[in-house]
Amino acid sequence: MNNSQNVSYQAGQAKGQAQEKGNQMMDKAANAAQSAKETMEEAGQQMQAKAQGAADAVKNATGMNK
Repeated sequence: MNNSQNVSYQAGQAKGQAQEKGNQMMDKAANAAQSAKETMEEAGQQMQAKAQGAADAVKNATGMNK
């Protein structure tokens, strides 16, 4: 392998490694976004349940639940 072929090979190797690192970073970002989405959905469900419980408590206290 002559010098220009070796340099070209090394450049190809570096490009492949950079692409792989980029893909790994994108995967990590996607996983973080999915985790944040799930956390927010869970928090929303908890708040909805608490609000329903508060509404039911008010109905019970005022006698509107009968």
